[in-house]
Amino acid sequence: MWPPWVNTTRSSGAACRSPSFSSPTLKDLHAILDDGPGKPPSSHALRRILHRACLASTALRALRSAASAPSSDPLDRRRRGVFVLYFTSLRVVRRTFEDCRSVRSILRGLRVAVDERDLSMDPRFLAELQAALDCPQPTLPQVFLAGRCLGGADEIHGLHESGELKALIDGLAPATSVCNRCGGVRFVLCAVCSGSHKRYSDKGGDFRACDECNENGLVRCPDCLTSAV
Repeated sequence: MWPPWVNTTRSSGAACRSPSFSSPTLKDLHAILDDGPGKPPSSHALRRILHRACLASTALRALRSAASAPSSDPLDRRRRGVFVLYFTSLRVVRRTFEDCRSVRSILRGLRVAVDERDLSMDPRFLAELQAALDCPQPTLPQVFLAGRCLGGADEIHGLHESGELKALIDGLAPATSVCNRCGGVRFVLCAVCSGSHKRYSDKGGDFRACDECNENGLVRCPDCLTSAV
């Protein structure tokens, strides 16, 4: 059976969604700026733009204070100035795969450090994402910065097109070159069990699951983790 996030798309009503940025259009801006005699500004458009400005301001304040503010959040403990991307490389659901690929391309194009967490490579990332969003069935992809969820594909595309995403990366660590150890896959074979996910127990005289790696016999590339700190 596929994991619960595999069959989840953006249009799923049962799936949890992250806090979103509502994108004002040029029509909204014209409606506010073009205040002719006897023509009140659109309150709906004004609320949308003010809401977006407040969210962007909050994200900037969180990023600036992240280096000095203590946190127990595993997303924020060691990599407060690094994007964390939860995605999947499986092509089971085409729309989800395309959303993940496009967001991944946007973040890589910013040339900043990105901690990529592929749920198809390590199912334990699903539990992390569920806890971070307090949601049993999150949608993919999801992007975090300084412990704050920036949103999924729609939100990241909106921030990227408006230029706000580029403003958020000011002062962040630059991206490193492709890792020579893992080739950019972010995972390597477990050195303890050689990728078999089984270890011989002298005590019991049998093979047991290796507790150093995930169910695929993989561990996160230590070189990538070091460069992302």
